[in-house]
Amino acid sequence: MQENIVSAVGLGSTELQIGIKGDPSLRETASDRCRYESEIDRLFNQVEPVLEEMLLQRGLFRLFIGFNNSEVRTCSIFDPLREEIHDATSLVSAAYVDRHFPKIPYSEKTRVMRQLYKALIKSDLYHYMPGHLQNIATKRHKMWQPMAEDEVRHVLQSLKLLRSLPEYYLRNFSISTVQSVVRLQFNCDGTQIIHARDFATFIKENLP
Repeated sequence: MQENIVSAVGLGSTELQIGIKGDPSLRETASDRCRYESEIDRLFNQVEPVLEEMLLQRGLFRLFIGFNNSEVRTCSIFDPLREEIHDATSLVSAAYVDRHFPKIPYSEKTRVMRQLYKALIKSDLYHYMPGHLQNIATKRHKMWQPMAEDEVRHVLQSLKLLRSLPEYYLRNFSISTVQSVVRLQFNCDGTQIIHARDFATFIKENLP
């Protein structure tokens, strides 16, 4: 069960982070490519509190941000099998956010997630899974807790700093409150996958 990078149970308890090297040509030329200030960079002080609200007070449980093109991908508890794509600049409009992202308290969203997994465990779908995966799913369901709200805030509030690094700056980012996993991809094409509980340590150890 250690074959995949992030398994059904998330990152291993002993792993602070996992690094994945990208395209060597991008890595070697990273310092020669200046950071382009995108629209989301210019609006980030307005957008960041909205992202917090969408994860903590609305239906989202997974979020992806492409800083170079202002692409925002979202997954919602109200339609968990689909992914939506939004322009980050649209998120400064309160009316737009209200139209697309229904409100739900974080505690209630957590309760709904538990109900969904409980329904899956009791469904015929699990008959298609081998016994070891059924056991993992059952144990995970009993022990599961979502990402802590303070962890969500700390991660999102750190993005501007990661984006403004002079050389190896953040290119895109994703967060899953279900798995408590943060993914950071930098302009050198390297990727860091970090458990939310270790994110503060990652920032302290890797940023000046």
